[in-house]
Amino acid sequence: MDIHASRSAADWRRADTAHHLHPFTDYKALADEGGSRIITRADGVHLWDSDGRRILDGMAGLWCVNVGYGRRELADVAHRQMLELPYYNTFFKTATIPSVALAEKLSALTPAGLDHVFFANSGSEANDTVVRLVRHYWNLCGKPGKKTFIGRQYGYHGSTMAAVSLSGMAPMHGQADLPLPGFTHVLPPYWYGHGGDMDPEAFGRHAARLLEEKILELGPDSVAAFIGEPIQGAGGVIIPPESYWPEVVRICREHDVLLIADEVICGFGRTGHWFGSDLYGIEPDIMTLAKGITSGYVPLSAVMVGGRVASTLVEDGGEFYHGFTYSGHPLACAVALENIAILERDGLVERTRTDIGPYLQQRLREAFADHPLVGEVRGVGLIAGIELVKDRQRRTFWPGGGKIGQMCRDHCFANDLVMRAVRDTMVLAPPLVITRDEVDDLVERATRAIDATARDLGVM
Repeated sequence: MDIHASRSAADWRRADTAHHLHPFTDYKALADEGGSRIITRADGVHLWDSDGRRILDGMAGLWCVNVGYGRRELADVAHRQMLELPYYNTFFKTATIPSVALAEKLSALTPAGLDHVFFANSGSEANDTVVRLVRHYWNLCGKPGKKTFIGRQYGYHGSTMAAVSLSGMAPMHGQADLPLPGFTHVLPPYWYGHGGDMDPEAFGRHAARLLEEKILELGPDSVAAFIGEPIQGAGGVIIPPESYWPEVVRICREHDVLLIADEVICGFGRTGHWFGSDLYGIEPDIMTLAKGITSGYVPLSAVMVGGRVASTLVEDGGEFYHGFTYSGHPLACAVALENIAILERDGLVERTRTDIGPYLQQRLREAFADHPLVGEVRGVGLIAGIELVKDRQRRTFWPGGGKIGQMCRDHCFANDLVMRAVRDTMVLAPPLVITRDEVDDLVERATRAIDATARDLGVM
């Protein structure tokens, strides 16, 4: 069956509007704009739509296509696995060779002590699993009062009920009467937005100590865990001051609070290290992985569990009443293993750290150093944020809760660039295979879009 045959781009858009409810979408606005852009193929760092336009993907899909589009090695592995063993579950004392091999590989790759793996299908499912697992752990430890999870404002951990509750996204909370009981949030290490006149390192310590204040307010005997992304990607690429994470680690250890690192965005080379925890010296008890684990080619996620928690689950836990039909799916695990092999074979993590990541950061800072609409460019490796502000000297923001970012995003689309808007911060996370020439092209298109936005606002 050839689904591409004999249908026009307009026909596909009409069918999409009639039948498809997209994630994170204003359906009426989309219909009023004439429907979706239909993506038909991709290669390297580029996409093509049904009108034949070539688009530079500055977001690697959704922070995930780390090895780039069109990797035949991944398609070949998937094909072989589908012919050999397309599916079997990991329930009922059963495993498959890809699931075991990937568990072993992840245990070697992640920070020391994270030697056990629970597989799921998305970052949301992984973080939802963490809530079940952590509460079960504390019950086994004879501390059933330790139930509360502390996250951060602007934190993003997924879209299930528990994952949204872990997250600090107020608009998501408002739509579904969330967060659930037992979830609370503290200030993030967002120096540009909340640091005032404080030195960044002093602010990093201040933000960490707000976590300690919250633990003491709730009582350490009631706090189960703290969860945080090493860099808050979907929160606007919030880069923590160097002082932040060491203090957070100290606080969690001192108050016997489990530390969960959400590496769904940061993992598999995005920061120039295999994991953001490696960059910041975080020693998590639990780590969640997704996105770059397969470069988005097939759905897969994982929960890495450290020795303290795992030994209790194994020795004292009995049956863990949790899992998914596709936990440890052999096809997904086989693709993940080959994806990791590509990252290793092509040296993409080291290249991101020493070459292409610094080049992107340098080019962005040069391009927007004196731009009247840009208050700050921040980033590390191949993740970056460009903060659009009303007054760069006074660090004041535009009213409207993200309208300027949406305006800029539309100009990006007009320039055939995918650059996401988070509030009024434009964020970038291109594939790790991007070349210097492609970075130059990306920066040129981003400059055109931000210049056009500044002209719309009358500030340029």
